[in-house]
Amino acid sequence: MLRLGSEVNQTGSKLTVTNIRQMPGHLIRRMQQASVAVFSEKMAEAGIDLTSVQFAALVHINAKPGIDQTTLARAIAYDKVTIGGVVDRLCQKGLVLREPSQIDRRARVLRLTEQGQQMLTTANPIVEKLQADILSKLDADEQERLVALLTKATGVEG
Repeated sequence: MLRLGSEVNQTGSKLTVTNIRQMPGHLIRRMQQASVAVFSEKMAEAGIDLTSVQFAALVHINAKPGIDQTTLARAIAYDKVTIGGVVDRLCQKGLVLREPSQIDRRARVLRLTEQGQQMLTTANPIVEKLQADILSKLDADEQERLVALLTKATGVEG
């Protein structure tokens, strides 16, 4: 257990609260929490019932109509089981149509409904604007550098 002001915790580790606050994993988790909070706040203000993961799924389904759930899961870095629940909720909201693949009967392919298209059209400008809010404590050069470094660190191509 860590103690404030302590150089060594009960297990003999040299980790301190100060060190943890400088660990990339801890900082990335904190940034992710802030990002989700800003996203949720802005969507609620706009009266939109959509999570950041659901938005990412809509964007990918829109870009690749007929994408299967497994490919979608990989594209947005979610496991296959969890993406099933995300897609279930999008279908329940009337935003996505899920149907059996004509190529592989075991696969389910996804398309946006007209309502899903409208949702994406409405949410897109809000999401684009809130990106600045997420990084509001950084100047423009720092924002650009951070995005470049995160892209490199995650292996996600822009």
